[in-house]
Amino acid sequence: MAAETALPPASQAVEEHLDHAASAEGMTEEHHVEPALLGIAPPAAVVSSAMIVLLAFAFFYAKAHKKIAGGLDARIAEIKNQLEEAKRLRADAEALRQEYADKIANAEKDAAAMLDHARTEAGVIVAKAETDATAMVARRERMAEEKIAAAERGVMEELRVRAAQASAAASADLIARNYGADADRTMVDQAIGSI
Repeated sequence: MAAETALPPASQAVEEHLDHAASAEGMTEEHHVEPALLGIAPPAAVVSSAMIVLLAFAFFYAKAHKKIAGGLDARIAEIKNQLEEAKRLRADAEALRQEYADKIANAEKDAAAMLDHARTEAGVIVAKAETDATAMVARRERMAEEKIAAAERGVMEELRVRAAQASAAASADLIARNYGADADRTMVDQAIGSI
């Protein structure tokens, strides 16, 4: 057999070993035993059994798959609803945050405006108070000057009256001492004569 086909040396060695192995065990092709599953079933029965188990598994799996897929779909829908709710809540929270941020900004603007208004009003009040104080001081000065002037006029009038009285008294005294009835007649005659 080796002479009929020219095999490479490695293949020839394998064939020799196979021949040797067959003769060593005492087996030939006629004594070949079919494999069996656990020694009781031929390969065709094993394949048939495996196919039946596979088909049964596929049948039950298809029904279980529908249940599992339905459960997963329900869970997916629930998660989507939760995500939508979370998005809605986040949008509401963002809107609320923005509203409060706007309110805070407006409150700060209002506070700044109120502070500016208060400062302006305080400046106006201080200016008015200064003007009023200046006017009041001027009024009081005028009143004091008027009182002083009135007092001076009163004193001057009194001095005039007293001076006039003193002068009249002194004149009367002088006339009474220096002039008598004769001197009066002479003066009257001179006055009449000058007319």
